[in-house]
Amino acid sequence: MTAYVILIREKLRDADAMAKYGAAAGAARGDHKITPLAFYGKHEVTEGAAADGVVILAFPTMAEAKAWYESPEYTAAKVHRFQAADYRVLFVEGV
Repeated sequence: MTAYVILIREKLRDADAMAKYGAAAGAARGDHKITPLAFYGKHEVTEGAAADGVVILAFPTMAEAKAWYESPEYTAAKVHRFQAADYRVLFVEGV
């Protein structure tokens, strides 16, 4: 069953660290079967906390989504994301 990883950037704190994260996260794609569905495009928040940016990634299964997120390559990239901004990250299984 398809699974989605939703990354919601709440507040950017360091643009240089964000650029490092972007490069490292792109390289962390590796052989993972990732389909980007939304990538920091125009968005509108109608309820809840504001969002500075949103990314939605699709994976064939929840296990594959978690394998990417926990991979050594993406784990290294997350260090830069943690320095760059405040995020919420959700894993959602499709229907």
